[in-house]
Amino acid sequence: MDSTSASVRTDGIEDLHCLADAERAAASVLPAAVRDFVAGGSGAEVTLDANRAALDRVFVVPRVLRDVSRCTTGTTLLGRRARLPLALAPVAYQRLLHPEGELAAARAAKAAGVPFTASTLSSVPVERLTAVGGSVWFQLYWLREPGRSLDLVRRAEDAGAEAIMLTVDVPWMGRRLRDVRNRFALPEQVRAAHLAAGPTAAHRQPSGAVSALAAHTEAAFSPALTWSSVATLRERTRLPLVLKGVLAAEDAGRAVECGVDAVVVSNHGGRQLDGAVPSVDALPEVVAASAGRCEVLLDSGVRSGTDVLRALALGASGVLVGRPTLWGLAVGGESGVRRVLGLLADEFRDALGLAGCADAAAARELRTVRRDD
Repeated sequence: MDSTSASVRTDGIEDLHCLADAERAAASVLPAAVRDFVAGGSGAEVTLDANRAALDRVFVVPRVLRDVSRCTTGTTLLGRRARLPLALAPVAYQRLLHPEGELAAARAAKAAGVPFTASTLSSVPVERLTAVGGSVWFQLYWLREPGRSLDLVRRAEDAGAEAIMLTVDVPWMGRRLRDVRNRFALPEQVRAAHLAAGPTAAHRQPSGAVSALAAHTEAAFSPALTWSSVATLRERTRLPLVLKGVLAAEDAGRAVECGVDAVVVSNHGGRQLDGAVPSVDALPEVVAASAGRCEVLLDSGVRSGTDVLRALALGASGVLVGRPTLWGLAVGGESGVRRVLGLLADEFRDALGLAGCADAAAARELRTVRRDD
């Protein structure tokens, strides 16, 4: 198999009945190093594993004797209607998994009626993604040259992006041992479409204890991102502004003061600080600190429609989903991502109705019980 991507395969998609099936199917077609790049976390992967365990400790108290004959999954995210309280998370270099990469995922998101978030490190330019016609948010990494960051914002605005999502938890890339051990580097034809035109450090075989991608991001990203940078960005863009990577209640309060429209409670899927609190454990305090003054989304570890219900019951407006859509992309391109999103839609509607909720708003009124190990 070509080491740059999975083979294009659409057979067997109907045999995917949950997101774990998609992950297993992707593992059978992806090169090991690419699979590890997607699946892996930082350090000993303590936080990576804890994200899933923490979600499984949250139990919902369902209500009964409610009319759920017309159970609807739609909601509003950043002022626009979505068919699910869900957006596709920003993920870099998706052409590693399928030749069409982000383009296929954006089409699937449009079909599902949910936003697609284009990464600064997307392997397809934002102009091609917005041309698909769906709702596209643009994720921004703050670069060492702030002017270049603001240029990217203007480019996204001009392309028709509907929101700017600033990632705030990556002064540099966490030490991801799977990538180090695999000596992982990008193939030359997979590039960050919004950055350098030619090969970068991300394409060179690494030496020592730093992966090629870590070397590239350390050279490109600014470790001097501060609240003043957020204030500058808030002044420069007319679009809704989202901060991704907030775990502390104090930071959520500060974000509201800066005029952001939403925060994403996220530990970067366990890929930054290993030992960081699981996102769902941080969610209630962030919701309380935001006090309804901005939307709160949950990211990291969402693997089912029940997880979406859990997030709403804990006060979230919705969730971001990352790795599962990549597994679908690897298995069958656009059709694979559609299947993953379809499974999430079916599971969420099922969870809503069984919890006695006719819509997403009712889910936010549910009580939860947390089981302690």
